[in-house]
Amino acid sequence: MKIAILGGDGFVGWPTTLHLSDLGHEVHILDNLSRRWIDTELGVQSLTPMDSIQERCRIWHEETGRRIHFHLLDLAKEYERLKSWLAETRPDAIIHFAEQRAAPYSMKTDRHKVYTVDNNVSATHNLLAAMVETGIDAHLVHLGTMGVYGYSSVGAAIPEGYLPVDVETLDGSKATQEILYPTRPGSVYHMTKSLDQILFQFYAQNDGLRITDLHQGIVWGTHTDQTRRHAQLINRFDYDGDYGTVLNRFLIQAAIDYPLTVHGTGGQTRAFIHIQDSVRCIELALADAPSRGDRVRIFNQMTETHCVRDLAEMVAKMTGAKIAYLPNPRKEAPENDLVVRNDQFLALGLRPITLAEGLLDEVVEVARKYAYRIDRSRVPAVSAWTRELGSKVDHDPEGKAIRSVS
Repeated sequence: MKIAILGGDGFVGWPTTLHLSDLGHEVHILDNLSRRWIDTELGVQSLTPMDSIQERCRIWHEETGRRIHFHLLDLAKEYERLKSWLAETRPDAIIHFAEQRAAPYSMKTDRHKVYTVDNNVSATHNLLAAMVETGIDAHLVHLGTMGVYGYSSVGAAIPEGYLPVDVETLDGSKATQEILYPTRPGSVYHMTKSLDQILFQFYAQNDGLRITDLHQGIVWGTHTDQTRRHAQLINRFDYDGDYGTVLNRFLIQAAIDYPLTVHGTGGQTRAFIHIQDSVRCIELALADAPSRGDRVRIFNQMTETHCVRDLAEMVAKMTGAKIAYLPNPRKEAPENDLVVRNDQFLALGLRPITLAEGLLDEVVEVARKYAYRIDRSRVPAVSAWTRELGSKVDHDPEGKAIRSVS
């Protein structure tokens, strides 16, 4: 297939690009490289040293003989260029990663909230409008988030996208229909993913676009089979309080003898998936495309759920690190249950990688190798959801004023 990967320079985009190229597909990256500019804005860098996207593509070709085509393009701002590229290239599939992906970053200031909405929603809508206008019949696969559902405890498993409901009719009888599972986003970032769902629903029913929406859990891990092939193909690794995902942050904190920062009670339960499973799920979704006229196909892209406190204790036991409890900068319940259905990917043949000590050791090994690149002052999460919470967040980077336990 000819596949366009929007945001292919990113944390999940890059290993997906390599994985699909390795399978023999013709792969094109469209990216405005905004994630690299955000590193500059935040004054932080990936733990792993990252070459330019051009050099990454050159190394891949040198190692495999396969070419990855890169196009510098801003989906949210360059609609006409996007439309022209789609009309000329006519990809068979489009994978949409091109959105600002960090909840804490989206809540930093009003400017970050506005940027996240402008970038994410405009990018998605520009893409959908351009697909209709050019008349291409590409399968659109979008990387969404489990966070659209929120984290309330309702005592039932979260279904894959749709919820059957009974509606009382005017004559008093009951009619059953399926609706999108109600969203309850916990940040501006999650809100944009909730808005994406409505855009997809409209364009699927109005214009017959073939769309798959992947509601992904928190990604952990570093390597895939392809990123291991050369040192310069390594994936980015974020450890800072805005972009570092919770398990990866715990592992890097342990590697540099920094207290594991648990916010609030640590009773928040989240869904997780290893980076290798993430790229495998995208491959499976591409091979199971909906037909024209079908409703949006929604998968829960996760493999297991864990309580943050339990994760911290697991890493502490493995590494000898201490756990530090900090005020929670997020506006969320201190404890929640989370039961998620992921039957569709299992039925398609996914064999999940679950949290195992060997893989955790791999992440710690990477962290220790590049520990000299760590700015310890960037480790804490300090972006607050409200001004009231912001005044309570402890900004001490070494955890000296917080309660620590072994």
